[in-house]
Amino acid sequence: MLVRKPQSAPREGRPGRWRTAAVVAVALGLTAGSVAYGAADDPGPGRRPAPALAAVVPVERLAAGDLAQGVAALQRHLEDQPRDATGWATLGAAYVEQARTTGDPTRYPRAEKAFGRSLELRPAASNDAALAGRAALAAARHDFTGALRQADRALAVNPYSERALSVRVDALVELGRYDQALAAVRLADRRRPGIPVFTRYAYVLELRGDVAGARRVLSRARQSAFGPADVAYVSTALGQLEWSRGAYKESLEHFAAALRADPRHLPAREGRGRAYAALGDTKRALADLEEVVRRYPLPGQLAALGELYEVLGRRDRAEEQYALVRTWTRLARANGVATDLESALVGADHGDAAGALTAARAEWGRRRSVHTADALAWALHANGKDREALAYAERATAPSPGYRNASFLFHRGMIERALGDDAAARRDLRAALDLNPGFSATGARTAKAALAATGGAS
Repeated sequence: MLVRKPQSAPREGRPGRWRTAAVVAVALGLTAGSVAYGAADDPGPGRRPAPALAAVVPVERLAAGDLAQGVAALQRHLEDQPRDATGWATLGAAYVEQARTTGDPTRYPRAEKAFGRSLELRPAASNDAALAGRAALAAARHDFTGALRQADRALAVNPYSERALSVRVDALVELGRYDQALAAVRLADRRRPGIPVFTRYAYVLELRGDVAGARRVLSRARQSAFGPADVAYVSTALGQLEWSRGAYKESLEHFAAALRADPRHLPAREGRGRAYAALGDTKRALADLEEVVRRYPLPGQLAALGELYEVLGRRDRAEEQYALVRTWTRLARANGVATDLESALVGADHGDAAGALTAARAEWGRRRSVHTADALAWALHANGKDREALAYAERATAPSPGYRNASFLFHRGMIERALGDDAAARRDLRAALDLNPGFSATGARTAKAALAATGGAS
């Protein structure tokens, strides 16, 4: 099963807080649903006025229709004003967000070209927007080392770039450099406090085991959120945090608040579907997850729907979802996205053990986070290498940084059971189910059966 990550990412990410691309906060000169026109640059006689690019709106929280309108307006503007370096950087940022929200990785090469054009028109020494955009693009492609490098370049030009500050936090989190991520998010909070930074602050605290602190930060962010998009974004983050603790009714209240603010907010619908599934309301869970996958066909969402079909005995429909994950993975790789973490988890769970291990080892070579440790442990287990797997499972569930994740505990418990350590297996399987008894439709079912088989109460 794929593991919950923040909305978005990126990581990504992100989030939604499910495993997908990392969270990417970028700025687009739009009002919600429209483009403002102004006279910042005189377009000359007979030319359409350029969009005013001063209004800063984080595109990760724009509805898809608003984002599409903004992209179309920017494209028209750049036909008239092809030497607008800021416009090209903004268009690239919008393409990155479109790729994340639609699941269409073919937009990443478009973003790369837009950022390149911006840097041709305005050198990097004075073009933090394009550099920060490139950082966001690298994070979306899961090149977190490159994302960190580009974010640092952008911050050397503009130390107050919200985009660069945010991506820098994301990159450090995904690289498993948690102490540095905490320092980075504190710096971002001093320089550019706001919703994108608050939600990252909460996730860094959660990764360090401070769930109460994460909840406090998100609650304060919710109080400061006024627009429908911000209310939906923060309410969803609160819902995801409660879901991860097994507080499904509380999570549903937050998802309901998000959908009241923005009925089109897909991460909230996805979260609601997962909460319904955990509560055994499969009819509502299917309705939500099917709608999410129809509009947002990314690995985490496809796998969640496939696993729900699987426990309902609809194996053919489940296999369709897993096949779509593999198709998306091939397409994403062709467009420069590193998909080894997703490939490792899906392969280990759904029949490609050898491929899963190859992917997990490759990802571990690039970044050493608790998520990659867990994926490598699970892939090793799928290949019968349980003694080696246990070391990585222990790393994923170690007291430092302090993150508690039901899927990680489940994986460790199954590895311990395979090694014949029933006492340790009972401890960790029980911990997984106590923490979040509906962490995965198939995983929870397997955990209960394994717990019973080792002499524990299921």
